Amino acid sequence: MEINMTEKALELLSAKRFLDLKNLFAILNPADIAQILEELPHEHLPLLFRILPKELAADAFIEMDNDSQELLIKGFNDKELREVLDELFVDDTVDLIEEMPAGVVKRILRNTDPETRRIINQILNYPEDSAGSIMTTEYVRLQKEMTVEQAFARIKQTGADKETIYTCYVTDERRLLLGVVTVRQLLLAERTDILGDIMETHIISVDTFEDKEIAAQTMSKYDFSVIPVVDKEKRLVGIITFDDALDVMEDEATEDISKMSAVTPGDKPYLKTGVWETWKARIPWLLLLMISATFTGMIITSFESSLASYVVLTAYIPMLMDTGGNSGSQSSVTIIRGLSLGEITFGDLPRVIWKEARVSVLCGVTLCAANFVKLILFDRVSMLVAAVVCSTLVATVIVAKVVGCTLPILAKRIGFDPTVMASPFITTIVDAISLFIYFSIATVLLGL
Repeated sequence: MEINMTEKALELLSAKRFLDLKNLFAILNPADIAQILEELPHEHLPLLFRILPKELAADAFIEMDNDSQELLIKGFNDKELREVLDELFVDDTVDLIEEMPAGVVKRILRNTDPETRRIINQILNYPEDSAGSIMTTEYVRLQKEMTVEQAFARIKQTGADKETIYTCYVTDERRLLLGVVTVRQLLLAERTDILGDIMETHIISVDTFEDKEIAAQTMSKYDFSVIPVVDKEKRLVGIITFDDALDVMEDEATEDISKMSAVTPGDKPYLKTGVWETWKARIPWLLLLMISATFTGMIITSFESSLASYVVLTAYIPMLMDTGGNSGSQSSVTIIRGLSLGEITFGDLPRVIWKEARVSVLCGVTLCAANFVKLILFDRVSMLVAAVVCSTLVATVIVAKVVGCTLPILAKRIGFDPTVMASPFITTIVDAISLFIYFSIATVLLGL
């Protein structure tokens, strides 16, 4: 359907049927409009954008990628830029500024009013990963002495410029957060009821300097569509809405996946990231892992004479290393997810190790039994060789799972990102350990 809409828009554009094009856009969601505009030739983007009604244009503008936004801003005159900025919420303007080059940022700030500029600068001063950096200051603030009727009047008076009006916050003159009330509560209450009597006073909030990922997790935990942001004195300074929380969770998930795959996280989509940038993101990790993998070569070299005596042992090295790496990756990925969701802390380390040790014994014994049958019936190796391979398999799985569950927790404890201790890193470590175990067992059982 989206492809047909794009083709239809291109057809209307080619025929210069701008009124029909405007009517086509009027029935679409801003996100769909943004996608269509991005797929059409960029030289027509300013013209197409001017066709849109002012509010719809601003909504579509926020949904566009950074390159399209920059292109439009450079094509706007100051009046057009102010019209778009006036329709944006403060947090969206902050997001825009953070992604634009310095010259474009100066022009954006020059075309905002002094109060908005002050709020933008205030938000930009918060650390990049803090809750304060993603909050908006556009919320409905009420007073506890108000009646329900007065509260509705206040919402009608100020709500048009707020990001949400469903959840309203009750504060005193110093903006100290006293309570929260929803439009549902107001609709179900009597018109003469006092807000102080019906508001919820047990308020869950986040601090301005709280990690934004924790703020998003808090919203997810309590199923909030919005959460208040307070300063050290518990004064209300802003709110975080669910759309911003979703963006945070998406960004964090993307970053975690990149690190778990041994790639430096990037801000651009894959197809818009150049070859040079992709190379720079990947090569440091590949160099590090290549250097660390030399330890496996050193171990094999040190047991070269032993391998010459039992060449058959060489055939099972890939299987043992792969099984160890896979076992470690299973544990590490599971633990990293638990750490990111707050389900696992450093204090849980003994319980985690005990659980993974028992799981690894069950997995190791199962793999050992299956492999033993294969070695005897199909590979037709001697019982001693089968014993070496199978006992190594059990030991490798146990060690790999314990290492895989321990390293992410320890990394988190000392302040490192636990996702770094994921598949490639764990695999490299376990490869070296499995080889050492393999040759050690072979030396004892086969008398090498």
